[in-house]
Amino acid sequence: MTAAYEDLKDHGKVHIWRGRAPDELDPADVALLSEEELEVVSRGSRKAAVRYTASHAALRRVLAEYLGVAPTAIGLGRRPCPRCEHPRHGRPRVDWPVTDLDFNFSRSGPHWLLAVGASGQLGVDVEDGRNLDVEGASALVMSDAELAYARSSSDTADRQSTFFRCWTRKEAVVKAIGVGIIADLKAIDIQPARSGPVLVRHTEPTGPDSWLVMDLPTVDGAFAALARESGSTGPVELRHYDELALATASGSRIEQARGALVA
Repeated sequence: MTAAYEDLKDHGKVHIWRGRAPDELDPADVALLSEEELEVVSRGSRKAAVRYTASHAALRRVLAEYLGVAPTAIGLGRRPCPRCEHPRHGRPRVDWPVTDLDFNFSRSGPHWLLAVGASGQLGVDVEDGRNLDVEGASALVMSDAELAYARSSSDTADRQSTFFRCWTRKEAVVKAIGVGIIADLKAIDIQPARSGPVLVRHTEPTGPDSWLVMDLPTVDGAFAALARESGSTGPVELRHYDELALATASGSRIEQARGALVA
């Protein structure tokens, strides 16, 4: 493994990589994808294909910096779902090379977010705050208490922020667990009145039953949150993929892409 991986492992860190997909398809990105990923690309619209290709190529490039292998050599798969044990429903994992590196990935619109660590399960979620019926979606995502809290504000922007705080926190938790969309989001209490980090309890047949959840900085209208195991104490650092791309092109190391300290 690389020095970047050892930094994660030795200090219990979580690195949060943030990026934005371009408007045009880059052949260099296409060349990094697996056959399975290319099949997904072939089924989408042009815009969806560009965003998927760019974000998954970025995912491979970032993971390669920790694993010390070529981006194309990385084998990606999934763990079994903790509820039904289906091999396609669970958390993402690196199948090759053998590693205890943990990662979680989220996309929304042109935005993507990647959490990388080596000290327990992670979940991350990003949501583009545009073109969504927040009032309608709230009834599907928020509990009665959360709805009451959101509606106590007369400010539309405040209500929208509360909704996305709830949604991203809940999604980060279920993604850390690996149950995804089959989870009842309304049953997960994420304490929207608290700025965080907050301790969220949610039990599944396997894995931890409590999670430390924090909001991540909002950028260009996108909201985001991270969930990690409740005993996690290492720092969370924000890193910028564009800076990694420039550092890689100039032969610099991954550390030069470090951004602001989140927590």
